[in-house]
Amino acid sequence: MTAIKISIITVCYNAGATIERCIQSVVNQQHPGLEYIVIDGGSTDHTLPIINKYRQYITRFISEPDGGIYQAINKGLELATGDVIGILNADDQFAAGDILKQVGNAFVTQHCDVVYGDIDFVNADGRVTRRWRSGGYRHGAFNRGWMPPHPSFYALKKLYDNFGPYSNNYGTAADYELMLRFIHTHQSSVYYLPRVMVCMQIGGASNGNLKKRILAWKNDYRAMKTHGILWPALVLIIKPLRKLKQYLS
Repeated sequence: MTAIKISIITVCYNAGATIERCIQSVVNQQHPGLEYIVIDGGSTDHTLPIINKYRQYITRFISEPDGGIYQAINKGLELATGDVIGILNADDQFAAGDILKQVGNAFVTQHCDVVYGDIDFVNADGRVTRRWRSGGYRHGAFNRGWMPPHPSFYALKKLYDNFGPYSNNYGTAADYELMLRFIHTHQSSVYYLPRVMVCMQIGGASNGNLKKRILAWKNDYRAMKTHGILWPALVLIIKPLRKLKQYLS
C-alpha cells in the first residue's frame, strides 16, 4: 500500500514549556509520508532554540509576527503539499507513534474526505482529566450539538482548496466553523477512527475566563447561523452540555 502524504502544521508562540514534546511526538510517528510545517509567531522565549534542535525533521519553518492562531495556520496551509492536512498545536502531542499511519490507512481504505477520532485532555503533569469520545457521524449531527475534536481532525487538501481555509471572522470558533463548512454544509464523506489520537493540554484561547467564554459562544452562534444549523440558540445550549459526559467516561 502506497503511503499517503500527510502534512502536519504546528503553530506556536512562546511555547518553550511544551513545544519539544509536541515536536518529539511528530518525529516519532511511523508514517513514512510525513511533511512537517512549523509556523512561529516570533517567539521571544526559548521556543526557537528548541525548534532548531529538530530542524532536520521540519520540512518548512517560518518565524515572524502574525495575526493569531488561525492566520498562522493558514500560512501553513499555503505551504502544505500533502494529500491530507492535520493540525497539532504546540501544547498537544500524539498519543502514540502509529497515529498518522492509521490516519493514512483510513484515507486509503475508506476513500473518505475527512478522518477524525478521539482525544484525551491532560494537565501539566500528563494526568488525564477529561476524555472526548466522538462516536460515528451521521448527517445532521451538528444540529444536535455534535462536533469532532479539532486536534483529531484530518481533511484532504482539496477540501481547503475548494472550500477555503480558516476564516478570520469567527474568532476562536474558526475551527468549529471550518468543520461545519466541510462536513455539514458541503457534506464531505467522513470516517471515525475509534482511538485516542491526541493528548491535549487543558486550557486554550476560548476558555480561561467568562468574558472569553461568552465571546466564544457568540462566535459559535454566528457560525451556526452562517451554515444553516437548525435552532442555533438551542444548539448553543446543547453543545456544551454534551461535554459533561467527557468528565464521566
